[in-house]
Amino acid sequence: MASPAAPVDLSPLPVRDRPLSRFAQLIGGLALYGTSLALMVRAELGLSPWSVLDQGIALRAGWSLGTASAITGVGVLLAWLPLRQRPGIGTVANVVLIAISLDAVLAVLPEARGPASQVLFCVAGVVLNGLATASYVGARLGPGPRDGLMTGLHARTGKSVRACRTTIEIGVLASGWLLGGTVGVGTVLYAATIGPITQACLRFTAVRVKKDLRP
Repeated sequence: MASPAAPVDLSPLPVRDRPLSRFAQLIGGLALYGTSLALMVRAELGLSPWSVLDQGIALRAGWSLGTASAITGVGVLLAWLPLRQRPGIGTVANVVLIAISLDAVLAVLPEARGPASQVLFCVAGVVLNGLATASYVGARLGPGPRDGLMTGLHARTGKSVRACRTTIEIGVLASGWLLGGTVGVGTVLYAATIGPITQACLRFTAVRVKKDLRP
C-alpha cells in the first residue's frame, strides 16, 4: 500500500472521462464545503484562515467581504502561473456553488446555543471541510483558486498534501491576523488539522485512471 504521504495525481482529467460520477462528486463536494463554512459561521468560534485574510483586506480597503474574497481569488490565480496549474470547470464551479450552498444553509441553520453546541458545530465544520476539499479536488475537474496553490505545490515539490495545505493555511492566517482579521479557537483548529484531514480523505476520493493504478 502507498504511503499516506505519497504524491497523489490531482491534475485535471478530460471531462469526457467518467463525467457523471465526477460531476456528482464535484457538486457534492462543493455543496458540502459551503455547509462546512456555514457551520463555522454559526459556531462563532473563528473563521477559516482564508476568511480571516479576506476580512483583514476588507477592513483595510473598505471593501465588502465578498469583494475582498474575489480580489484575493484573482491574486491567487496569478500565483498559479509559476506552478503551471490549469484552471478547469471545477475552478469556476468552486466560486459559484460554494456561495450558493453557503447562503442556503445559513438561511436554515440556527445559531449554536451554548458552548457544547458551538464546539460541535466548529468541529463538524472543520472535519466536513477537509472531506469536502478532498471530494471536489479529487474529482480532478480543476481545483478552486486557493486549493490550486495546494495541489500545485504538492505536484511541484513532491511534499504531501497535508504539509502543503497546512503551510499555506498558517501563512494566510498570520497575514490575515496582521491585517486585522478575526481569529478564534476555531481558526487555530482549522489551520492545524485541515491538512491531515484532507490528506487522509484524498486516499479514498481522488479519481484514478489506469496509469495511476500501475505498481
